[in-house]
Amino acid sequence: MIINYAHRGASGYFPENTMLAFKKALHLNATGLETDIQITSDGVLVILHDELVNRTTNGHGFVKDYTYTELRKLDAGSWFRKDYKNLKIPSLEELLEFVKDKNIQLNLELKNNIVLYNNIEEKVIDMIYKYNMENNIIISSFNHYCLKKCKEISKAIPIGALYKAGLYEPEKYAKHLDADALHPYFYAIKNSSIIKKIKASGIKINTYTVNEENHMKFFIDNHVNGIITNYPDKLSKLLS
Repeated sequence: MIINYAHRGASGYFPENTMLAFKKALHLNATGLETDIQITSDGVLVILHDELVNRTTNGHGFVKDYTYTELRKLDAGSWFRKDYKNLKIPSLEELLEFVKDKNIQLNLELKNNIVLYNNIEEKVIDMIYKYNMENNIIISSFNHYCLKKCKEISKAIPIGALYKAGLYEPEKYAKHLDADALHPYFYAIKNSSIIKKIKASGIKINTYTVNEENHMKFFIDNHVNGIITNYPDKLSKLLS
C-alpha cells in the first residue's frame, strides 16, 4: 500500500504545518503526515519548515531565538489567507497527542542543516517513545550525519535520507547509511529502472513533493512506498 503523505499537512489548501492543516489532511484521506521539527531557545520541539519565522508568520528572526511562549504569540495563518488569522505554531507533542490514537504514519523531518540543533535527535526520539509511536514514524533529514546519529540512538525507528539531485547507485548509499528509505525529490527519481533497483535492494522510496496527477500516476505505477504531496485528496482519488 502506498502511503499518502500530506506535505506539511494539506498545505495546498491550508496554512502549512498548523494543526488545521494536519486535521484537514485526514479529512482529505491522507494516510500519512509529513512535517518539520525545530527547537526553541527553551528546548521545546516545534513544527515549522523554515529556520526563519518570516515567511509563514507575522514575526521575524530565527526559530532558535524564540521561546515557545513567544512563538505561540505569532500569527501562523493570515499569511496564507486572512480568515486563518491567529493560527498557532504547534509543538511536536501537540501533533503526537492528536495522532496517537489514529492509524496514521508520520514523517518527521529534522531541520538540522542551516541551524544545527544540539541533541535534536535524542529529543525527538525520546518524544516518539513517550507516545509509543515508534511503529508509526519515519525520521528524515537532508543532514545524513543527523540520520546516522538517530540510528545509533534507536535501531527500531526507521530513517529516510532526503536528497534533491540524482545519487549514483542510491541503493548502495542507503545501505552504507543504514537507511531504511530514500526520500528523493521526485525529478531525481523519475526513472523506472532506478526505482526497480532501489526496491530490489529492500530500500523503501518516499518521494516528494508530487502535486501533478501525471507524476502521481507514474509513481503509483512504479509502486513506490510513499508519495508526499500538498494535495492528498488528488492522490487519494488516483490510489482508489
